[in-house]
Amino acid sequence: MKILTPEEFHILREKGTEPAFTGKYLSNKKKGVYKCAGCGNELFLSDEKYDSGTGWPSFWAPASKDSIELMPDNSFGMRRTEVLCSKCGGHLGHVFNDGPKPTGLRYCINSIALDFKEEKSAKERKD
Repeated sequence: MKILTPEEFHILREKGTEPAFTGKYLSNKKKGVYKCAGCGNELFLSDEKYDSGTGWPSFWAPASKDSIELMPDNSFGMRRTEVLCSKCGGHLGHVFNDGPKPTGLRYCINSIALDFKEEKSAKERKD
């Protein structure tokens, strides 16, 4: 079991949010898989990541329908839908209905809640 950093604990277990435009994966364009920083569950694929201009990594779909769970979030006087890791229950961010086709969804996710595993190129796999 991984011990979380104070920042990871705040986001994943206390439902915190990192400041906009500060996340390490906001501008990441590499191919690979985004995993839960709390448990390693595969959450999102780089092929579904896009630049939403909101300040957080955004995806139009999860890696699989079983990767995440959605829960109503009425905190701070807002009606939102919280995105949780289906394996450990960690808070990842929120999903909104203003994303691109084909889903029309924007999964707005905290970088701190994620670990990224880069996909090796064909050349690297041969070496």
